[in-house]
Amino acid sequence: MLISTSRKPSQKTRKFCKTLARVTGSTSVNRGKMNFRELLLKALEVDEYNLAVVNEIKGNPSRISFFSNRGELLLTILIGVTLDSEKTNIAPSQLKIVSEVERLDVLSDILDLDLADKAEENYILVSESEDSIARIRFVNKFGDMLNFQINVKKILEVTND
Repeated sequence: MLISTSRKPSQKTRKFCKTLARVTGSTSVNRGKMNFRELLLKALEVDEYNLAVVNEIKGNPSRISFFSNRGELLLTILIGVTLDSEKTNIAPSQLKIVSEVERLDVLSDILDLDLADKAEENYILVSESEDSIARIRFVNKFGDMLNFQINVKKILEVTND
């Protein structure tokens, strides 16, 4: 997946995109003056088949819209994030998704990762949360939960093709 930002992103949003790309094994690019069509072409150029665009409110990542390489909207989620100041230590090549929130199972297709009932290491945990719809956390090869997490406040669009 190619991860990019809205235009003129804050430093926090750029860092979020780079961290998300690192933990999912995706590619992150600075958008610059690229329009949406150019982003889709860039995704194909770097052999990525989906595109994620991160928007912000007041300098903080607030929404992720996932698109297919044909420009079709697959999923939009409103988010809050917790960023870690340390480097993430995770092996994206062995990554799986463990989901307790059925509406977000589509992330396995979008990220091209296996959906598992449980995992011991190197997985993304999509769990229910008291203060939001879901919490997306990352567990490394040592079984340690990373401080980097995404709180899903609202799911706006899900297509199950």
